Amino acid sequence: MAQNIYDQPAFFEGYSSLPRSVHGLAGAAEWESVRALLPDLKDRRIVDLGCGFGWFARYAAEQGAQSVLGLDLSENMIARAKAETASPAVRYAIADLDRLDLPEGGFDFAYSSLAFHYIADFDRLVRTVHAALVAGSSFVFTIEHPLYMAPSAPDWAEVGGKTVWPVDGYLVEGPRTTDWLAKGVVKHHRTLGTTLNALVAAGFVIRHVEEWRPSAAQLAEHPEWQVELNRPMFLLIACDRP
Repeated sequence: MAQNIYDQPAFFEGYSSLPRSVHGLAGAAEWESVRALLPDLKDRRIVDLGCGFGWFARYAAEQGAQSVLGLDLSENMIARAKAETASPAVRYAIADLDRLDLPEGGFDFAYSSLAFHYIADFDRLVRTVHAALVAGSSFVFTIEHPLYMAPSAPDWAEVGGKTVWPVDGYLVEGPRTTDWLAKGVVKHHRTLGTTLNALVAAGFVIRHVEEWRPSAAQLAEHPEWQVELNRPMFLLIACDRP
């Protein structure tokens, strides 16, 4: 079973104060890049894996989705998502993505934002998603970039007068335990190659891979983000189910 860190009070309180939790998709720095990868959502049957507060589910409904199923392990997340969603096209349920079961051919599009790095068995998950999509569907998701989450001590360092992101153990895949918003947060590191090959093995055709960076406009508005050019924080992937 995946770690249910979002139902720990200290973590949930900290996460709820993040810009993406307060302002939704507009508060997610990578959203414009993600939106460019989305298909037309009108009349689609969508599954949102790790739906959190339901920001994307509500967006998809606004775009004319036929139905949106938002799944999350956190009771806190699901409770808030339900409270903030009025559209009858959206429903939510609690689900462990490490043990996920979905109806075969039940969806036209699958989406996930920053959830899969908490999942131990990524191979099983992508096989499940592939089987749940009809032919001609697409699958778009984001995760923490492997370079971002691989280090044993993920943080900036000063080396030779320059700010760098030291990476150790990149080729040693498996759990990483860090203190982020709360102590003992468990994530699962996989190399970029392992992630892409799992998708190929499941039968997906990879359409786009993006190691996210802030745009020139974002850097002009947030000059403090210049340091983000030293390493990618997010990995964005779009693939198709033939």
